[in-house]
Amino acid sequence: MSRIESISTTLQTLRGNRLRSFLTLLSIAIGVFSIIAVMTALGALQNSIEGGLSALGTNTFQVQKYPHNQGGGPGWHARLRNRPDITYAQGLAVVERTQGARYIGLEAWTFGYEVTWRNVRTNPDIAIAGETPDGLPTNQWEIDLGRSLSQSDLDLTRRVVILGADLVRLLFPPSYNPIGETVSLAGTRYKIIGTLKPEGAMFGSRDRHFVIPITTFFEKFGKNRSIHIMVQAESRENFQAVQDQVIGVLRAVRKDRPGEENSFAMFSNESLIREFNEMTATVRLGTMAIAAVALLAAGIGIMNIMLVSVTERTREIGVRKAVGATRRSVIAQFLSEAVVISVLGGLIGILLGLLAGNILAVALEIDPVIELTWIATGIAACCLVGIIFGTYPAWKAANLDPIDALRYE
Repeated sequence: MSRIESISTTLQTLRGNRLRSFLTLLSIAIGVFSIIAVMTALGALQNSIEGGLSALGTNTFQVQKYPHNQGGGPGWHARLRNRPDITYAQGLAVVERTQGARYIGLEAWTFGYEVTWRNVRTNPDIAIAGETPDGLPTNQWEIDLGRSLSQSDLDLTRRVVILGADLVRLLFPPSYNPIGETVSLAGTRYKIIGTLKPEGAMFGSRDRHFVIPITTFFEKFGKNRSIHIMVQAESRENFQAVQDQVIGVLRAVRKDRPGEENSFAMFSNESLIREFNEMTATVRLGTMAIAAVALLAAGIGIMNIMLVSVTERTREIGVRKAVGATRRSVIAQFLSEAVVISVLGGLIGILLGLLAGNILAVALEIDPVIELTWIATGIAACCLVGIIFGTYPAWKAANLDPIDALRYE
């Protein structure tokens, strides 16, 4: 019997036992769906996070008061809550004493403000960034119109601002050049000296920044806050050396005692991506465990439907063996049927999984992805399930006595 004939026979068997076939296909589809949906969603999320984390810049690391992932075991908060702020003076010490760095940016943040221009007003969800001139390249913010911050802006505490692309779109008419215009924030007027190129979105827009000189930021919002220090090394080769220098300078100015852990946290693109992968590892393992249980149930269903098929087709098997069919050909036929049933359910699960995973990605404003590796894994798993659970029914069919099979009613 040819492969096409085997597939045709399998489909006839499925049609003849609709309810049992539906339940079997459903169990396979659920197992594959759970893998593909979760892995597709995680793949889209990981691509977005890696793209978002790259905003730190190449060969760039950041220093802040607390770890980026503020989770931890018992006593975490008790151990870290008394850390002193990273002050602007300490940041300037890093700038002065660190060698081999291309840029060292200092920044401070506050959130939840509205910006107005004439009679146009934004929602109160704007992020205010106080920056030094090197803060823009370490954040990978590129100037679209106008100019960047200068040292004289900091020295003279000028009330100037660089607007993110979303703010320009919200406040001004299309194709309007906002350079030189004045906007208001928290009762203070700022002159627009530049705009930023769009960055895109990950869990919300990254283009709603209101960037002002850090000294102006301190004058308006106060110095009683911890700053971030962003350092970009000149090359990958001296990245670790620059990082070691920054650690040494900060430990000295913050008076960390020998043998004690750092009173600050450092992270880079690679460390954040590693943290994300560690967090999602449990999710991946849990998903695979659920899928394995579902596929086990599906395999039992396949074995059941194939055993019923052997019983119903006993005379057919007897006729085939009587006219010369070998045991190998009978085994191949029934294994092919088991694999077809399994793969058919798997394809349904893959399609539904891709749809569900990418619907979630679109809902989170993340670019959809197609995880070819996991699709191939799902199909391979279905083939394996079909082979494993179809072997016994195929063996039983191949070992039927032709005379007894022909007499079967």
